[in-house]
Amino acid sequence: MKYRIFLIIPYLTLCICLSSAQQLKTEIDSVKKPQTIWQMAKYDTRHTLKSVGHAFTKPLHWKGKDFAKLGILLGGTAALSLADEPIRDFVQNQKSDLPGVVRDFGWYFGSPQNYFMVNAGLYGFGLFTKNEKIRKTSVLIISSSITTGLIQTITKNAIGRARPNHRDDPYVFSSFANDSGFRSFPSGHTVLSITMAHSIAKQFENPWVKAGIYTVGAIPPISRLIDDAHWFTDVAFSAALSIIIVDAIDKFLFEENVYDYPIKRKMVSWNLRFSTNQIGFVGTF
Repeated sequence: MKYRIFLIIPYLTLCICLSSAQQLKTEIDSVKKPQTIWQMAKYDTRHTLKSVGHAFTKPLHWKGKDFAKLGILLGGTAALSLADEPIRDFVQNQKSDLPGVVRDFGWYFGSPQNYFMVNAGLYGFGLFTKNEKIRKTSVLIISSSITTGLIQTITKNAIGRARPNHRDDPYVFSSFANDSGFRSFPSGHTVLSITMAHSIAKQFENPWVKAGIYTVGAIPPISRLIDDAHWFTDVAFSAALSIIIVDAIDKFLFEENVYDYPIKRKMVSWNLRFSTNQIGFVGTF
């Protein structure tokens, strides 16, 4: 119970912050907008399902540059795996320096039951207060979480990568093994925490607020490395996947005029970089 309270209090505070931080919005046809709580719930559910469907069908319309980005992501992940063992050794040497409460937060926040409980509270607050910004944020979180969750579940079992605490070699695989020790790639905790952090950070323009949100979101991935449950490339790929999915669904909701967005739409821009001396994501705020 103490961990649930530990999780709920910051996000109830976030609800209040989001409620008071609403900005000037664009005008959208009032007939299209639901008015009652029941209408809003149906509206949000419908567009959550549409967002998930859009995310899974989008690859059917990819062009050359989209496949190139996918190749960069996969190639960059493969190249980065060369650093998995040195990074693991470094992290394990710092294990005793990380406070237990931080590791506990990382585990409990990244667990699906706690994660969806927090988002249910966030959405419930937005629904019953008829706060569109919070409803939009929650729909973005849940639709992105469903998408990334399904992708990581299928990929995790199909690839069957051994966890570092199960095998010392980062290149041991056993597809569809009936053993949780072979479900390292990608990281489910990372997928959920980065999905929520990125979805919430997009609602703010202040770079310091964004940095604080991303810092909290980074705790579960770091704690999973400390617990020796994942290799570094597991969490790196998962973070990239989450950012890509959240941005794609947010763009879809914007283009479909589902919710009000600020007149001057400012977004965090993330670009893949892969060269002889640079691998990763570069964010522009």
